[in-house]
Amino acid sequence: MGLSSNADTIRILVATDSHVGYGERDSIRKDDSWKSFDEVMQLAKSQDVDMVLLGGDLFHENKPSKKSMYQVMRSLRQNCLGDKPCELEFLSDASEVFDGAFNSVNYEDPDINVAIPVFSIHGNHDDPTGDGNLCALDLLQVSGLCNYFGRIPEVDKIEIKPILLQKGLTKLALFGMSNVRDERLFRTFRDGNVKFFRPGVQQKDWFNLMVVHQNHHARSETSYLPENFLPDFLDLVIWGHEHECLIDPRLNHETNFHVMQPGSSVATSLVAGEAVAKNVAILNITGREFKLEKHRIKSARPFVIKEIALQTDPRFKKLLKLKDNRSLLTNELEKIVLELIQQAKNEWLYIQDEEVEEKDIPLPLIRLKVDYTAPDGCKFDCENPRRFSNRFVNKVANITDVVHFHKKTKINHAPNVDKKMPDESVLAAMSGDSVKVGKLVHEFLTAQSLKIIPQAQFGDAVTQYVEKGDSHAMEAFVNESLSHQVKEMLALDEDSIEHLDEYMERFRKKREEMFATGLLKKANRERKLHPRPVNWDSDEQGEWADQPGAVIVEEDDETNASSALSSKRGKTSLFISDDENLSTISSLQKKKSAPKKPAKNLPSSQGRKKIVKPTNDKNTTQNLAPIFTQRSQRGAATRASQLNNRVSMGLIEDEISDDNDAFGEAIRRGR
Repeated sequence: MGLSSNADTIRILVATDSHVGYGERDSIRKDDSWKSFDEVMQLAKSQDVDMVLLGGDLFHENKPSKKSMYQVMRSLRQNCLGDKPCELEFLSDASEVFDGAFNSVNYEDPDINVAIPVFSIHGNHDDPTGDGNLCALDLLQVSGLCNYFGRIPEVDKIEIKPILLQKGLTKLALFGMSNVRDERLFRTFRDGNVKFFRPGVQQKDWFNLMVVHQNHHARSETSYLPENFLPDFLDLVIWGHEHECLIDPRLNHETNFHVMQPGSSVATSLVAGEAVAKNVAILNITGREFKLEKHRIKSARPFVIKEIALQTDPRFKKLLKLKDNRSLLTNELEKIVLELIQQAKNEWLYIQDEEVEEKDIPLPLIRLKVDYTAPDGCKFDCENPRRFSNRFVNKVANITDVVHFHKKTKINHAPNVDKKMPDESVLAAMSGDSVKVGKLVHEFLTAQSLKIIPQAQFGDAVTQYVEKGDSHAMEAFVNESLSHQVKEMLALDEDSIEHLDEYMERFRKKREEMFATGLLKKANRERKLHPRPVNWDSDEQGEWADQPGAVIVEEDDETNASSALSSKRGKTSLFISDDENLSTISSLQKKKSAPKKPAKNLPSSQGRKKIVKPTNDKNTTQNLAPIFTQRSQRGAATRASQLNNRVSMGLIEDEISDDNDAFGEAIRRGR
């Protein structure tokens, strides 16, 4: 791609995932992250770039240590401030692309001499939290060292407005989208609630560059950002978050834009993707064309990873014949690790510009993955991995996890026959793709019956879940069944408690027959819903109608069904015999009931349904149906006061509100 004069070329140094502060409590690796970041900033100054673009995770933690903040601010001040004029013309409305006390680009501030402006989005490690929803990048922005953009104030309605820059004849539209939880972002894109703004004039003259910080590969169906979700008017997408360096631009033929994944500048895990050479890039943009210059990060600690299988490696196959092979096995593995250490040193020395003394070579990261699966009747006697790793103190940087032993999982081709499983003939008949779920459930329940919940209703709920896509059918069925059963059991007298198992079985059979005759509503009935809470966040917690707690469970469903059964069959009554083989409905077998005591005078309010009216009293707790969710983060404290007091719900770590006062208020209300 031909480039014209430098007067029309925008030079951008691109880096992502610096993770400053990673391993700072490690006596060996404590300075790795900030040294790599400082090298990148020095490169920006020496290469005379126009700007620096960071793709998120500048810091490893959203509350970085004083040391981490100091090293970043020092490096930015030394390398990015100066008398050199910035040749970029800022054409955007700063109030629309920046947020904070100073809604302006830093190099236009008359009180600060910025030679190389730094633009950055936040990642999943340095995201905003706490009171004020601030992050470390806000501190850098308010100090004039960084331009923090790409904020996402509303995750269910995302608007992305570009930063418009111009140098000579080259116009750059810089789009930024900071990290959003992948599942939520997937849903927002899928629902069409992401809006991109473009320059209003001469749209074909703009080079459209976007930086994101999301999963690039599908961890699950919705836990990533598909490339084809992004608009096809983009020219280049810089992808942060993924640590493997795939910095050469790759063309997406569906959307016709290029994708570049710079990777991290420091290894944060001992995996193969981190062992790839660490690079940053200088992007040269002229008009609608671009060219890339790769630069190796030379201060990155050398890292070599290797995998071996003892059963197939010639050096270890002969050890299978020995009964006690631990010492010989350990010695051979030690030789391999020493070879990897020497390899790492040679690779690091090769990329250095100057000669380095032996004592100045950083200790390498070494990971040896060993598959010690052995044939039947044989064994590889491996040493404790931590003890083995400690052999290399003062030789490697990771002295506790040099080696990783693992075995292949054996597949049992002749499983034991389970008497509680359906016959093989039944399973064979169901092996086709068109198998009916109801038939499959029926066969399994016939072989292994349920003792507490009704089988027919259970099968119906499974069918609703699989065939109708009702993800809460099972949960709603269990909650409803158990609530009716608990209510029935609590009504028993003290003498009947001794025969609780019999009453539970009778109740289950009663529900089975009522369901079979159609007197119990099917799972796909039209549901009545509780009013949606005012503070309900559909994006975080899902649609209110899909929540099992939203469904109004009629307390008198069972009573109405029982009375309907009696009226349908005249004067007969339901009688369930103690004999498991006998279940009849007959007026001849009707048991004599004990004489009823005179009814007590009830208060005027008893027997009537109480209408709960909304109240403005802050100390009043309204009891709503329980809400089961694991995705809420900030609404946990408020929703706690709305839970039914008969249900207890635990909070995972991510659900604990950052607002301690709000959480305490919820506890006081619960009392």
